[in-house]
Amino acid sequence: MRTKTIKVGIMPYDDFKKYTMAIACGRYKPKRNEPEIWFESIETMSQVLSTRNVELLKMIEREKPQSIKELADISGRYKSNLSRTLQTFHSYGLIDLVETNNMKRPIAKATSFDIEYGKKYPSFLFDDDLFQTTEAMISK
Repeated sequence: MRTKTIKVGIMPYDDFKKYTMAIACGRYKPKRNEPEIWFESIETMSQVLSTRNVELLKMIEREKPQSIKELADISGRYKSNLSRTLQTFHSYGLIDLVETNNMKRPIAKATSFDIEYGKKYPSFLFDDDLFQTTEAMISK
């Protein structure tokens, strides 16, 4: 099994909003080694990337189920609960959900994670004046 590692970061929502606005306005270009996926808190990350959920990602990679129903059968999870978990994974970019023959097939993008916490980003990214200026530019 080929394991892809994705770098995840933790940044409070307000800071993340300013960070993405700076990127959108061309004031900051993320470095190649910066996280691909962001969580608002350690608690949120630990819920999404719990031991049970990471095992599910590994199962998706290993078993390559052709549908959510097949994954439910393999994993022993109820389909409704599994669907919610997969939607959460999808919203964070942890899986792709490929629709084929009216069925959604989950594909794991990663089964291993490097966690970045507490990294210092350029202070101008979080300058309130910059954020207000950027918001004004976008609302025009």
